[in-house]
Amino acid sequence: MEFTLRDRAVYLPDAETLVCSDLHLGKDAASNVELPLGEHDDITDRFDALVARFAPATVVVAGDLLHSFSSLPRGVLESVRSLEQSAEAAGARLVVTPGNHDTMLGQVWKGATVEEHRAGDWVVTHGHEPPESDAAGYVVGHDHPTIAIEGRRRPCYLWGDDAYRGADVLVLPSFTKLAAGVEVNDLTAGEFQTPLVRDADLFRPVVWDDDAAEPLAFPPLGEFRRML
Repeated sequence: MEFTLRDRAVYLPDAETLVCSDLHLGKDAASNVELPLGEHDDITDRFDALVARFAPATVVVAGDLLHSFSSLPRGVLESVRSLEQSAEAAGARLVVTPGNHDTMLGQVWKGATVEEHRAGDWVVTHGHEPPESDAAGYVVGHDHPTIAIEGRRRPCYLWGDDAYRGADVLVLPSFTKLAAGVEVNDLTAGEFQTPLVRDADLFRPVVWDDDAAEPLAFPPLGEFRRML
């Protein structure tokens, strides 16, 4: 199963598909701060860079495009339109697989929406419910994983080889930088929100290194915990 990790997203080359998850648009406006936290520019600029880097045929937002369950804060529609325009300018089809936060998705998104998106041998879905489709690998979000190393918490991917019903699982970190994330160092499978993590010890944390512009893979959690 080939994939390329970059800046909290993943590119699936065989399917020419770029996937990011948990953008939580509107979290900035919902935060109790006097000044904006820069959500729009950060998310749209990084999204543009990823689309330019990979030139995908399809871009999938794997759930929780929105943050609020009950309102659409100012700026959300503008951010969604910017993402649409970026994908369209690159000739990419933009697809959303709704997450548990996306109760108001229909108010801002009129494009392609599917619960599970098949990308070659992969199935992309948010991950808050068990997938219905069989696949060789699943790409999900939902849990916002982070790992604490030497006192510093970093967003991380979680890679599980043969981890769910004989299939591989890749859990993405939240694409928004405003989500605090959940520290996975000592989590058991029952403490994860996604049902695709059945044995946390099997999952290998992978951290994107901004300075080196490359992913750093660590041993599976069952082994790595003893080193921390």
